[in-house]
Amino acid sequence: MDRQIERLLAKETKRQNGGIELIASENYPSKETRSVCGSIAIAKYAEGYPGKRYYGGCENIDAIERLAQERAKKLFGCVYANVQPHSGSQANFAAYKALLNLGDRILSLRLNDGGHLTHGSPVSFSSKLYDFHFYDLGEDGRLDYDLIARRLDEVNPHLFLAGYSAYPYEIDFRKLQEVINAHNLHSDVHTYFMVDMAHIAGIIAAKLTQNPVDYADIVTSTTHKTLRGPRGGLILSNRLDLAKKIDSAIFPYAQGGPLENIIAGKAVAFKEAASPKFVSYMKKVLDNTKACNDELARRGAKVSGTENHLFLLDVLASFGIDGKTAQAELESIGITANKNTIHGETLPPSRASGIRIGFAAATTRGCSRPQAIEIADLIYDCLTGAKPKSALKAKVASIAKRWKDVNDLTF
Repeated sequence: MDRQIERLLAKETKRQNGGIELIASENYPSKETRSVCGSIAIAKYAEGYPGKRYYGGCENIDAIERLAQERAKKLFGCVYANVQPHSGSQANFAAYKALLNLGDRILSLRLNDGGHLTHGSPVSFSSKLYDFHFYDLGEDGRLDYDLIARRLDEVNPHLFLAGYSAYPYEIDFRKLQEVINAHNLHSDVHTYFMVDMAHIAGIIAAKLTQNPVDYADIVTSTTHKTLRGPRGGLILSNRLDLAKKIDSAIFPYAQGGPLENIIAGKAVAFKEAASPKFVSYMKKVLDNTKACNDELARRGAKVSGTENHLFLLDVLASFGIDGKTAQAELESIGITANKNTIHGETLPPSRASGIRIGFAAATTRGCSRPQAIEIADLIYDCLTGAKPKSALKAKVASIAKRWKDVNDLTF
């Protein structure tokens, strides 16, 4: 093996094994999934779709991709699945292309309130190609469906976008569909309904929250995060009339050859996510997240509360520091989190007033509810300076040492 890469990977393994991963968008795929992603499928070029490839020798690759499609459709209860997107961003790019013309209006959540870069950020392709308008959260930091209805009438968008990167509460997709349908009854522009479920895909797969596929025209997702698969994207729909448009928006419009080794990994992850073990896992993720949130609240920190796998900690209000500083302080004791804007944000995104905390990765390694509470105390003591960093770092290492090795995670 390349010795330089080997040393760097060893250092990264040591970092991950010795620390606590609380970045809400990160997780650990199973050993089986990782093995498949490094399989011989990595060597095959397969532009096109099963049965319609531009290269020969794809009979086995076709079978793998069809299996991934079927498992995704069964897992999420839909009639169409495209498993080729290299990422969630490319899945969103293709979904916009399938539904819209360049310059069409999109209504999405304001980015400081939890939207994603591809949901209209000024630095993203999305805002360069489409006309983005935004809706805000209510005063309580939750979706305000009456406000959304008013914004729909004001903007008259071609697409309404739901699904978020830093929203800690349940989303009523049924209600959103009702609001959009009511708007479409008196609008001269038809508004499509799109959901980016990247963060909550695992919760949806475990049937612990509403399934947006039942209500939206198109649903996009990543396959890592709560779903515990390899890094990649996914597009789902119950609208077969959109299938050809979506397929052509991925290939040949947005991508060339699909990553068939990653698609094989997705197939393994979809099978794992359909098991009772996965449901049990997701329940533990939700329980651990709430336990950490509630302990921080008990100790006086300002937290968002949670109904999913993540919550937001207002470090500016709680500790008088910005999110960038809080992220660095936690990293110095072995806890990895990320700075994040919050509802009512007053600082630029590069600093932010909060941090985002999630328990999908820690729970995969074996985090228990008592340990989640212990982690909350470590966060609080670190950010208040209540205890020496050396003692906190040793405690973090002690907790992480009791968990499973990141290179040996079976499902």
